[in-house]
Amino acid sequence: MLKLGLVTYNLAKNWDLKTILERLESHQIEAIEFRTTHLHGIENDMNSTERKNIRDRLEKSTIQQVSLGSACEYHSNDPDEVVKNIIETKKFIKLANDIGAIGVKVRPNGFNLEKGVSRETTLEQIGNSLKECGKAAEGTDVSIWLEVHGKETNHPPYIAEIMKIADHPNVGVCWNSNPEDIVDGSVKTNFDLLSPWLMSVHINNLWDSNYPYRELFKLLAHAQYRRYCLAEIAEESLEPDTFLKYYKSLFQELSR
Repeated sequence: MLKLGLVTYNLAKNWDLKTILERLESHQIEAIEFRTTHLHGIENDMNSTERKNIRDRLEKSTIQQVSLGSACEYHSNDPDEVVKNIIETKKFIKLANDIGAIGVKVRPNGFNLEKGVSRETTLEQIGNSLKECGKAAEGTDVSIWLEVHGKETNHPPYIAEIMKIADHPNVGVCWNSNPEDIVDGSVKTNFDLLSPWLMSVHINNLWDSNYPYRELFKLLAHAQYRRYCLAEIAEESLEPDTFLKYYKSLFQELSR
Protein backbone atom coordinates (compact mmCIF):
# COMPACT_ATOMS: atom_id res chain seq x y z
CA MET A 1 0.00 0.00 0.00
CA LEU A 2 1.30 3.44 -0.93
CA LYS A 3 1.73 5.98 1.85
CA LEU A 4 1.03 9.70 1.99
CA GLY A 5 3.31 12.47 3.22
CA LEU A 6 3.38 16.26 2.96
CA VAL A 7 5.73 18.95 1.67
CA THR A 8 5.40 22.22 3.59
CA TYR A 9 5.40 24.01 0.20
CA ASN A 10 2.98 25.73 0.23
CA LEU A 11 0.05 24.38 2.22
CA ALA A 12 2.03 24.35 5.46
CA LYS A 13 4.50 27.17 4.85
CA ASN A 14 3.00 29.24 7.67
CA TRP A 15 2.63 26.41 10.19
CA ASP A 16 5.16 26.22 13.01
CA LEU A 17 6.71 22.85 13.87
CA LYS A 18 4.19 22.14 16.64
CA THR A 19 1.27 22.72 14.26
CA ILE A 20 2.85 20.60 11.54
CA LEU A 21 3.36 17.63 13.85
CA GLU A 22 -0.08 17.91 15.44
CA ARG A 23 -1.84 18.11 12.07
CA LEU A 24 0.11 15.23 10.55
CA GLU A 25 -0.51 13.04 13.57
CA SER A 26 -4.21 13.93 13.56
CA HIS A 27 -4.57 12.83 9.92
CA GLN A 28 -2.12 9.90 10.18
CA ILE A 29 0.29 11.39 7.66
CA GLU A 30 3.70 9.94 8.45
CA ALA A 31 6.21 11.82 6.31
CA ILE A 32 7.23 15.45 5.98
CA GLU A 33 9.50 17.41 3.68
CA PHE A 34 10.49 20.71 5.29
CA ARG A 35 10.87 23.30 2.53
CA THR A 36 13.50 25.90 3.36
CA THR A 37 12.43 29.48 4.37
CA HIS A 38 9.12 28.36 5.90
CA LEU A 39 7.84 29.08 9.40
CA HIS A 40 9.03 25.75 10.83
CA GLY A 41 12.49 27.34 11.00
CA ILE A 42 14.56 24.25 10.20
CA GLU A 43 17.51 25.89 8.49
CA ASN A 44 21.25 25.54 8.02
CA ASP A 45 22.04 28.25 10.56
CA MET A 46 20.63 26.22 13.47
CA ASN A 47 23.16 25.47 16.21
CA SER A 48 23.87 21.98 17.58
CA THR A 49 21.46 22.34 20.50
CA GLU A 50 18.64 23.44 18.21
CA ARG A 51 19.34 20.52 15.89
CA LYS A 52 19.25 18.04 18.76
CA ASN A 53 15.98 19.51 20.00
CA ILE A 54 14.42 19.18 16.53
CA ARG A 55 15.61 15.59 16.23
CA ASP A 56 14.18 14.75 19.67
CA ARG A 57 10.80 16.27 18.78
CA LEU A 58 10.66 14.38 15.49
CA GLU A 59 11.63 11.08 17.10
CA LYS A 60 8.86 11.48 19.68
CA SER A 61 6.29 12.08 16.93
CA THR A 62 4.66 9.55 14.60
CA ILE A 63 6.72 10.83 11.66
CA GLN A 64 8.44 7.95 9.86
CA GLN A 65 10.28 9.84 7.09
CA VAL A 66 11.82 13.31 7.14
CA SER A 67 13.42 15.16 4.24
CA LEU A 68 14.57 18.70 3.53
CA GLY A 69 13.41 20.69 0.51
CA SER A 70 16.22 23.00 -0.53
CA ALA A 71 16.30 25.42 -3.45
CA CYS A 72 19.84 24.39 -4.40
CA GLU A 73 20.48 24.25 -8.14
CA TYR A 74 23.54 23.84 -10.35
CA HIS A 75 22.60 25.05 -13.84
CA SER A 76 24.04 28.60 -13.68
CA ASN A 77 26.65 29.68 -16.22
CA ASP A 78 28.40 31.52 -13.35
CA PRO A 79 30.92 29.06 -11.79
CA ASP A 80 30.89 30.94 -8.49
CA GLU A 81 27.11 30.51 -8.27
CA VAL A 82 27.43 26.78 -8.87
CA VAL A 83 30.08 26.45 -6.15
CA LYS A 84 27.87 28.46 -3.78
CA ASN A 85 24.99 26.04 -4.35
CA ILE A 86 27.20 22.98 -3.88
CA ILE A 87 28.44 24.39 -0.57
CA GLU A 88 24.86 25.09 0.49
CA THR A 89 23.84 21.54 -0.44
CA LYS A 90 26.62 20.13 1.73
CA LYS A 91 25.29 22.21 4.63
CA PHE A 92 21.84 20.72 4.05
CA ILE A 93 23.36 17.23 4.08
CA LYS A 94 24.88 17.97 7.50
CA LEU A 95 21.58 19.40 8.76
CA ALA A 96 19.65 16.40 7.45
CA ASN A 97 22.04 13.99 9.12
CA ASP A 98 21.85 15.91 12.40
CA ILE A 99 18.03 15.89 12.60
CA GLY A 100 17.51 12.35 11.26
CA ALA A 101 16.32 13.22 7.74
CA ILE A 102 17.08 10.84 4.87
CA GLY A 103 16.90 13.17 1.87
CA VAL A 104 17.80 16.62 0.59
CA LYS A 105 15.71 17.72 -2.38
CA VAL A 106 17.56 19.81 -4.98
CA ARG A 107 16.61 20.84 -8.50
CA PRO A 108 17.73 21.69 -12.01
CA ASN A 109 16.22 24.98 -13.15
CA GLY A 110 16.58 25.33 -16.90
CA PHE A 111 19.25 25.77 -19.55
CA ASN A 112 21.39 28.73 -20.61
CA LEU A 113 20.93 28.53 -24.37
CA GLU A 114 20.46 32.30 -24.67
CA LYS A 115 23.93 32.72 -23.14
CA GLY A 116 25.53 30.39 -25.65
CA VAL A 117 25.75 27.36 -23.33
CA SER A 118 24.69 24.06 -24.88
CA ARG A 119 22.23 21.72 -23.22
CA GLU A 120 24.92 19.05 -23.06
CA THR A 121 27.28 21.36 -21.16
CA THR A 122 24.61 22.27 -18.61
CA LEU A 123 23.53 18.65 -18.12
CA GLU A 124 27.14 17.61 -17.53
CA GLN A 125 27.64 20.48 -15.08
CA ILE A 126 24.54 19.53 -13.10
CA GLY A 127 25.51 15.85 -13.08
CA ASN A 128 29.05 16.55 -11.90
CA SER A 129 27.76 18.89 -9.18
CA LEU A 130 25.44 16.15 -7.96
CA LYS A 131 28.29 13.65 -7.96
CA GLU A 132 30.26 15.96 -5.65
CA CYS A 133 27.24 16.34 -3.37
CA GLY A 134 26.70 12.58 -3.37
CA LYS A 135 30.30 12.05 -2.27
CA ALA A 136 29.70 14.52 0.58
CA ALA A 137 26.78 12.35 1.74
CA GLU A 138 28.84 9.15 1.86
CA GLY A 139 28.89 7.58 5.30
CA THR A 140 25.49 9.04 6.19
CA ASP A 141 21.90 7.88 5.66
CA VAL A 142 21.25 10.98 3.55
CA SER A 143 20.69 11.00 -0.21
CA ILE A 144 20.33 13.84 -2.71
CA TRP A 145 16.98 13.85 -4.51
CA LEU A 146 16.94 15.69 -7.85
CA GLU A 147 13.45 17.04 -8.47
CA VAL A 148 12.19 16.80 -12.04
CA HIS A 149 12.02 20.57 -12.32
CA GLY A 150 12.73 23.65 -14.43
CA LYS A 151 11.94 24.90 -17.92
CA GLU A 152 12.95 22.06 -20.27
CA THR A 153 15.11 20.41 -17.59
CA ASN A 154 11.85 18.92 -16.31
CA HIS A 155 11.75 16.62 -19.34
CA PRO A 156 12.54 13.14 -17.98
CA PRO A 157 15.11 12.24 -20.69
CA TYR A 158 17.25 15.17 -19.52
CA ILE A 159 16.93 14.03 -15.91
CA ALA A 160 18.04 10.54 -16.97
CA GLU A 161 21.13 12.02 -18.65
CA ILE A 162 21.96 13.92 -15.46
CA MET A 163 21.63 10.73 -13.40
CA LYS A 164 23.97 8.85 -15.73
CA ILE A 165 26.58 11.58 -15.32
CA ALA A 166 26.14 11.82 -11.53
CA ASP A 167 26.38 8.03 -11.20
CA HIS A 168 26.41 7.94 -7.40
CA PRO A 169 24.36 5.73 -5.01
CA ASN A 170 23.56 8.74 -2.82
CA VAL A 171 21.99 10.62 -5.72
CA GLY A 172 18.51 9.87 -7.07
CA VAL A 173 15.35 11.31 -8.57
CA CYS A 174 12.34 12.99 -7.04
CA TRP A 175 9.41 12.38 -9.40
CA ASN A 176 7.42 15.62 -9.60
CA SER A 177 4.13 14.75 -11.36
CA ASN A 178 4.59 17.25 -14.20
CA PRO A 179 2.52 17.48 -17.41
CA GLU A 180 5.78 16.79 -19.28
CA ASP A 181 5.73 13.25 -17.85
CA ILE A 182 2.77 12.35 -20.06
CA VAL A 183 3.19 10.68 -23.45
CA ASP A 184 -0.03 9.76 -25.28
CA GLY A 185 -2.02 9.99 -22.06
CA SER A 186 0.37 7.78 -20.08
CA VAL A 187 3.36 8.32 -17.76
CA LYS A 188 4.67 4.76 -18.16
CA THR A 189 7.41 5.56 -20.69
CA ASN A 190 8.97 8.26 -18.55
CA PHE A 191 8.35 6.41 -15.29
CA ASP A 192 10.21 3.39 -16.65
CA LEU A 193 13.01 5.71 -17.79
CA LEU A 194 13.53 7.24 -14.33
CA SER A 195 12.50 4.39 -12.04
CA PRO A 196 16.08 3.03 -11.63
CA TRP A 197 16.93 6.23 -9.73
CA LEU A 198 13.60 6.83 -7.97
CA MET A 199 14.07 7.94 -4.35
CA SER A 200 11.12 10.27 -3.74
CA VAL A 201 7.77 11.24 -5.23
CA HIS A 202 5.96 14.58 -5.26
CA ILE A 203 2.25 14.61 -6.07
CA ASN A 204 0.04 17.67 -6.28
CA ASN A 205 -3.54 18.28 -7.43
CA LEU A 206 -5.01 14.78 -7.33
CA TRP A 207 -8.31 16.13 -8.65
CA ASP A 208 -6.63 17.14 -11.93
CA SER A 209 -8.03 14.61 -14.41
CA ASN A 210 -5.38 15.58 -16.97
CA TYR A 211 -2.71 13.76 -14.97
CA PRO A 212 -3.02 9.94 -14.74
CA TYR A 213 -2.49 9.57 -11.01
CA ARG A 214 -4.19 6.19 -10.84
CA GLU A 215 -1.72 4.85 -13.40
CA LEU A 216 1.23 6.46 -11.57
CA PHE A 217 0.21 4.82 -8.30
CA LYS A 218 -0.10 1.43 -10.00
CA LEU A 219 3.38 1.86 -11.47
CA LEU A 220 4.77 2.80 -8.05
CA ALA A 221 3.15 -0.24 -6.46
CA HIS A 222 4.45 -2.54 -9.22
CA ALA A 223 7.94 -1.07 -8.72
CA GLN A 224 7.61 -1.87 -5.00
CA TYR A 225 8.14 1.76 -4.06
CA ARG A 226 8.23 1.75 -0.25
CA ARG A 227 8.67 5.43 0.54
CA TYR A 228 6.04 8.17 0.63
CA CYS A 229 4.12 10.12 -1.96
CA LEU A 230 4.64 13.69 -0.74
CA ALA A 231 1.79 16.11 -1.39
CA GLU A 232 3.17 19.39 -2.71
CA ILE A 233 0.22 21.79 -2.76
CA ALA A 234 0.94 25.21 -4.23
CA GLU A 235 -1.83 27.05 -2.39
CA GLU A 236 -2.59 27.55 1.28
CA SER A 237 -6.04 26.55 2.60
CA LEU A 238 -8.39 28.45 4.88
CA GLU A 239 -9.54 25.05 6.19
CA PRO A 240 -6.39 22.90 6.26
CA ASP A 241 -7.82 20.09 8.36
CA THR A 242 -10.75 19.65 6.01
CA PHE A 243 -8.40 19.84 3.04
CA LEU A 244 -6.09 17.15 4.46
CA LYS A 245 -9.04 14.91 5.31
CA TYR A 246 -10.40 14.98 1.76
CA TYR A 247 -6.97 14.90 0.12
CA LYS A 248 -6.07 11.73 1.99
CA SER A 249 -9.39 10.13 1.07
CA LEU A 250 -8.81 10.92 -2.59
CA PHE A 251 -5.26 9.56 -2.39
CA GLN A 252 -6.53 6.31 -0.87
CA GLU A 253 -9.18 5.96 -3.58
CA LEU A 254 -6.76 6.58 -6.46
CA SER A 255 -4.05 4.31 -5.05
CA ARG A 256 -6.14 1.31 -4.02
